[in-house]
Amino acid sequence: MQTLNIGNVTLTWLSGGVTNLDGGAMFGVVPKGLWSKKYPPNEKNQIELPTDPILIQMNGKNLLVESGIGNGKLTEKQLRNYGVTRESEVDNSLANLELNAGDIDYVLMTHLHFDHACGLTKLVDGRYTSSFPNAKIITSNVEWEEMRNPNIRSKNTYWKENWEAIETQVETFDESWSFGAIRMIHTGGHSDGHSILIIEDEGEMSIHMADLMATHAHQNVLWVMAYDDYPMDSIAAKEKWVSYAIERKAWFTFYHDAFYRAVKWDLDGKIVEGIKRI
Repeated sequence: MQTLNIGNVTLTWLSGGVTNLDGGAMFGVVPKGLWSKKYPPNEKNQIELPTDPILIQMNGKNLLVESGIGNGKLTEKQLRNYGVTRESEVDNSLANLELNAGDIDYVLMTHLHFDHACGLTKLVDGRYTSSFPNAKIITSNVEWEEMRNPNIRSKNTYWKENWEAIETQVETFDESWSFGAIRMIHTGGHSDGHSILIIEDEGEMSIHMADLMATHAHQNVLWVMAYDDYPMDSIAAKEKWVSYAIERKAWFTFYHDAFYRAVKWDLDGKIVEGIKRI
């Protein structure tokens, strides 16, 4: 498994599954001739998008960023429509680190779309139960409210199967949430309740833009998804936080990128350092 150290904080990518979604939807109004040079599609115009949670270990605590695509929850139709080629192996990944799901203290959810939240619950004897029974699940209040009361559009991605079994574990925040070297900040954009994650320790920094920058190919502030509910908010958040992070020589970490776990860009937008996905 691949790791990154930010000061005394260790990040480890787990195996949370693989989806393949329409490249045009993932890059919105950006012409295919541009985005396909940076992130090649397959013959169905789909691009590969892993769903790999990041385990953060610090101060004796285990925190998970996102939860993966889950296992055994999607129908055959859903598996086909979302181009799922591998379901979650988070339990196996944790076992390789001599941990189990009960050892997770916090699950940090940037948002609760199905491809991030399916791993929060699992089917046991025909009933949904919590995948991480001892964890506090952190998300923004706006996101949690929409999860439970989706609108005509968002009901396609906010599923009761992913929240009913874990609602007693959820703790929400308004603008920001902090724990040691970690900050979660509500940005909106991709969803109304979307948040990003910043880690700063001993002069080093990482930033997890989540689905505001799903892959390294989304670095351009104007390259936002057709899936974004509030694209102008996505652009504004990227304008603010991308420049903030690059000026501080931060690592940008990814949940969905098929090529990189993390990258550093210079002020000209060129990758100067990267951890390639293997």
